[in-house]
Amino acid sequence: MRILKSTKVSDLHPNIDNRFTRKATRAIVMKGEEILLLFTERYHDYSLPGGGIDEGEDHISGLIRELREETGAHSVTNIQEFGCYEEYRNWYKAEFDVVHMLSYCYTCDIDAELLAPKLEPHELQNGMQALWLNIHEAIKHNEDVIKNSHKKGLSIERETFLLKRIVTELL
Repeated sequence: MRILKSTKVSDLHPNIDNRFTRKATRAIVMKGEEILLLFTERYHDYSLPGGGIDEGEDHISGLIRELREETGAHSVTNIQEFGCYEEYRNWYKAEFDVVHMLSYCYTCDIDAELLAPKLEPHELQNGMQALWLNIHEAIKHNEDVIKNSHKKGLSIERETFLLKRIVTELL
């Protein structure tokens, strides 16, 4: 899969060899200029649905599972590779200094009706909810959060980059 962007935080721990790799999938589901996103109240941002790939799980199975859990999407079809966003970030637990994050992004189609999501406790606590939103509004909102909010999460720059790339390549 092509690399869309590779980033390192500016204050990356010098012991980059003491790292682990976390692989995730991200779903790009569009209806015209509307895109299926997750709004997270804690960080006040929009992101693509998706998350970590479980041990022994392939990318497509992980994508379908995460879409179902986070948004209630089902009957996922027409799955196509879009690209991978690579990040190196500092890790906050003692066993590693750095996390190497790989977000594999796929376009896909889903049934029009969303079922009830099955959010994890931390997702519920963070106020996560799925919604359809105009992609340009989502980009503007995230850019405002990046510029003006102290609450922003670590993923907002990745998500905003991906949303802009989706506009460039898919609209």
